[in-house]
Amino acid sequence: MRITCPNCGERDRREFYYQGDALAVSRPAPDAGPEAWDDYLHNRDNPAGDTRDLWFHEAGCGAWLVVERNTVTHAIHKVTLAEKVKR
Repeated sequence: MRITCPNCGERDRREFYYQGDALAVSRPAPDAGPEAWDDYLHNRDNPAGDTRDLWFHEAGCGAWLVVERNTVTHAIHKVTLAEKVKR
């Protein structure tokens, strides 16, 4: 899979670190119980189809990116700098 970084151009996906769902990950409160922290650290949805994910260009410019892609076909529809994405 190749990701087109808005700063660096097209690169192999091994240059990037996958962080997970760009919209759904929310950190539990510091005083949340062990079950909440265990769920946050270890459990993620694994959808088949279109997703919106957060990636870090670790071996490149160091930018955080929002990558819209299809997990079945591996087609990438859009890549945006995370700082420019409106929530």
